[in-house]
Amino acid sequence: MRIGIAVSRYNENITRGLLEGASALLARRGVKLRPKDTVWVPGAFELPAAVLGLAKSGRYDAILALGCILKGETSHNHYIAQAVAQGLMRVMLDSGVPVAFGVLTPDTLAQAKARCGKGTSNKGTECAEAALEMAALFHG
Repeated sequence: MRIGIAVSRYNENITRGLLEGASALLARRGVKLRPKDTVWVPGAFELPAAVLGLAKSGRYDAILALGCILKGETSHNHYIAQAVAQGLMRVMLDSGVPVAFGVLTPDTLAQAKARCGKGTSNKGTECAEAALEMAALFHG
């Protein structure tokens, strides 16, 4: 199974935990990640473009998109989250490569931290599970 990962550097204290959770699960499932299989982008808004590049490479059975769009003082987070979700869905439908959505949209930093730590509540782990399931469905 070949898995690609795109990770947002913005809120890296959160996204690194998502990546660690995803990577650990993939390793337990026998997926060997090479350094070039993980790409970092400035923020969540850039995730769809990075995922599209990974999908177009033809190297991956599924791709994870990991990010964290934290609520601020304005409604900016809603616009970014909607654009990212729609962009990632478009990449998946247009490319035929499954894209697992691992972009958190918490209201608080505490909520974000609760979803990226070690243990069963790590959303990066859940995202990796979804990617493997969809890759198996598409590529059996």
